[in-house]
Amino acid sequence: MRLSAAINSFKSSNLISWKTTGKLQQTLAGCIELSGKTLHSGKVSKVKIWPVFAGEGRYFEFHSNLIPASIDFVRESLLCTTLCKDGYKIRTVEHLLSALEAKGIDNCRIQIQSLDSEDTEVEVPIFDGSANAWVEAIEQVGRKEALDRCGNNVEKLAPHLSEPFYVSRNDSFMVAFPASKVHISCGIDFPKVPAIGCQWFSSAALDDSYEKHIACSRTFCIYEEVEHMCSMGLIKGGSLDNAIVCSATKGWLNPPLRFPDEPCRHKVLDLIGDLSLFARSGSQGFPMARVISFKGGHSLNADFVRRLSGITVQET
Repeated sequence: MRLSAAINSFKSSNLISWKTTGKLQQTLAGCIELSGKTLHSGKVSKVKIWPVFAGEGRYFEFHSNLIPASIDFVRESLLCTTLCKDGYKIRTVEHLLSALEAKGIDNCRIQIQSLDSEDTEVEVPIFDGSANAWVEAIEQVGRKEALDRCGNNVEKLAPHLSEPFYVSRNDSFMVAFPASKVHISCGIDFPKVPAIGCQWFSSAALDDSYEKHIACSRTFCIYEEVEHMCSMGLIKGGSLDNAIVCSATKGWLNPPLRFPDEPCRHKVLDLIGDLSLFARSGSQGFPMARVISFKGGHSLNADFVRRLSGITVQET
């Protein structure tokens, strides 16, 4: 595909221009198959990830329904990112999408199924609460150059910011500045949980540091909030094996941590997965920008991507 044709095929807001990365689109060299328990429903699900043609991007298949990994299909949900289309929902997609984005798997079909064939809602397995299982599986099968249906390779494009912008919710915010490379700074603040407190972590998140410094960071929760989350029908599959748990009075209940700032690093992991939802047609999703997030979460991340896409975000 000619580069000019590829760029012209993209529609975006005035905030973004699409430029070549100097790389070609990639896909998996083989099939990945993993299954495991899920965090919120507690059920077991199976995931198969298949290579596909260049330009097709990343998308899920659930009960023969195709749901693109796109901000257009994100619906508000608690404690995870959920894709929804035609009455079917796929929950907790962020860790898998984070690994795919960071490892450069631009095009793939993610076939997912629940053990209950009647389910209209399914969840991606949680494993140990990090993206490690997905990174290891991608490394094992490898990747290859993706060709389109005519046998041609396709340039990989990346979104570049034209000007700074931000989104905010209460005391949380995310701001992005134009830059020639990806750079993330993330901060969290838990003043009532001294073992966590205020933390900051920075990374050039799409380079080799992802696997070593981000992918293995696990999801975390506050022990005193567990009962409330359970009462809302969440974390039915949660355990000390798939999350790190911190008490406001007793500190970490299942040490050791993999990093002193593991909770903050996990926020970066989630952020990469959520911002990957800006990708389209096999492009890079994460913008070429310096992104700073403070006390962010999945809802704020989705607002950020919607703003990038030119979708009106309602201020709260």
